[in-house]
Amino acid sequence: MEKIIIKTDLAPAPIGPYNQAVKAGNFLFASGQIALDPATGNLTNATIAEEAHQVMKNITAILKEAGAGFNNIVKTTIFLSDMSLFAEVNEIYGSYFSGDYPARETVAVKGLPKNVNIEISVTAFL
Repeated sequence: MEKIIIKTDLAPAPIGPYNQAVKAGNFLFASGQIALDPATGNLTNATIAEEAHQVMKNITAILKEAGAGFNNIVKTTIFLSDMSLFAEVNEIYGSYFSGDYPARETVAVKGLPKNVNIEISVTAFL
């Protein structure tokens, strides 16, 4: 099985030793995305809504580069800094899907990179 690295300038560059996504066979494994604006490298996190939308935009760019969309996602993991953010993030997250939702877990964690409030990773079937 061939491993293909997926990279786009429309999503933030990795901040560590990892890739934006890796395609292996018919699967795409996208690294966790935070609210970094790929154009500036700055965080887009004035509100949790703004932060969540930027994360989803970053995921959109990676999926597009791989020739996929949200309908290809089969599994997501959402990391939150606090479960009190769940309802607002859940509403925004859900708006990016057309109803064919993937499997998912959402967990609260002690800390996230750059002290953001949300990080989301996805696995897609191509």
